[in-house]
Amino acid sequence: MGEAPAFFVDDLPGDYANGHHLNWKGNETAVTIDGNRTYFIDVTKNGDSSVVGIQVFDRSTGEWQIPTVLGTKPDLSKGHSAILLDEERILFIKGDSTSDACFWFLEVNTPFVKDQKIILGTEVVAWSKGVIGETEKPIIISGPSGVGKGTLISKLMEEFPSMFGFSVSHTTRAPRNHEKNGVHYHFAERSVMEKDIEDGKFLEFAAVHGNLYGTSIEAVEVVADKGKRCILDIDVQGARSVKASSLEAVFIFICPPSFEELEQRLRARGTETEEQIQKRLQNAKLELEQGNSSGLFNHILVNDNLDVCYENLKKLLDLDSGIKTTKKPFSESILVPVQHETSKVENKIMITYAARKQENSAVNTLVLDLSSIKGGTPGRTRGLNINVLEPSKMA
Repeated sequence: MGEAPAFFVDDLPGDYANGHHLNWKGNETAVTIDGNRTYFIDVTKNGDSSVVGIQVFDRSTGEWQIPTVLGTKPDLSKGHSAILLDEERILFIKGDSTSDACFWFLEVNTPFVKDQKIILGTEVVAWSKGVIGETEKPIIISGPSGVGKGTLISKLMEEFPSMFGFSVSHTTRAPRNHEKNGVHYHFAERSVMEKDIEDGKFLEFAAVHGNLYGTSIEAVEVVADKGKRCILDIDVQGARSVKASSLEAVFIFICPPSFEELEQRLRARGTETEEQIQKRLQNAKLELEQGNSSGLFNHILVNDNLDVCYENLKKLLDLDSGIKTTKKPFSESILVPVQHETSKVENKIMITYAARKQENSAVNTLVLDLSSIKGGTPGRTRGLNINVLEPSKMA
């Protein structure tokens, strides 16, 4: 569990504004919420890299707590700062890092964290990486086997190769001879995958023939990080799980013109036994009932004619007018040095630091706009906007 910081309660500042940050022991930061709970963010060496440690001091009880930390912890460089955003989040800024890697959110009281506190029965905090710019909502495409959703997705990928991408699923089964880890699947140990599912890191999962299969939030985020829009081909039960998660997505259900037509398509494949066909038909009947009546899906498309259905799909995705691209993330790389100061004005964070290699001392200012942020743990926090103000001269 670790040890508490090497100072006494009486050493804590007596009066300071909520959210005021202070440095202690050089590379550690304290942020207080409601004048009661102080979150200490410190740096611990882990081999050649540095990792973040979290400790919490509760003034009302005089007790220290070492919380369960969820999410991917940021690696640290030579220093950092932290500033309170609201009662739910602390903004953490890595020094000596570029703008695409320096902004992180420590969630201390978000809905996800609250849920995890109940589930785990302990104090919980969670990390989420901040991403500048926005991305398109992922697309969830569901429908019974034989309805043609795979063909529709293939046509999208062929016509818009730079726009869409697939998430790589996880499984606990062993890889086959031709399969590569991270390409065909993320092959995981069962205990690891079960723990990640318990920690809320999976959008959906299912047990199939004794093995676990699932889609992690991180796998979807990786596609978005590449500037592509993620497509997920999952069943209705998986779509229901995604709907219940924090992921904002577009849900599309593909159905056949009739159940009889679906049966004809399945039999026309000529690749399955009668027992397998009957099982697929049984599952299809349940999926059609749920897909058409549950209100789960934003859009329902009938695949009576493949070309017509494909054109309707493009209209739903606003792609019928030709080639388009996704919203690209912020591409300009700006270095935030170790020595910097932060202040908060409404939904904006002002980051100031001395300009480098300037004959006359000048101050650079970055304005980080958080008014449009979305998402959060266990995925990314997206929608950060950044502006660079003209350098001002120091007196």
